[in-house]
Amino acid sequence: MEVLRQILLYLHLIGFALLLGGSIAQYLTGKLRINVAMLTGAVVQVVTGILLAIPFGLEPDEKFNRVALAVKLVVALSILAMTFFSRKREKVNRGHFLAIIGLVLVNAAVAVFWL
Repeated sequence: MEVLRQILLYLHLIGFALLLGGSIAQYLTGKLRINVAMLTGAVVQVVTGILLAIPFGLEPDEKFNRVALAVKLVVALSILAMTFFSRKREKVNRGHFLAIIGLVLVNAAVAVFWL
């Protein structure tokens, strides 16, 4: 079971790298649009995040903060919605694009400092 958790965590980090790296790379080009790396990273983050959180609901454990998991889920779903529904636009509003980057960083901060 621990090996599966580590594989899921590894995939979760790859999703984070795709999402943040794709966002920053696209921002540096000057043409703000949702690229494939961003959308793929958002999907990977949500799916692996849910799979990582499933065992915590099966048995009570004081070690994990369920509120932090809920916050991470809401933020991840927000990022997924913001990338999915904007993926076909030729240009995304600068504030919308920066909000995606900001939410990615907030989600990472919740994982590191609160979870």
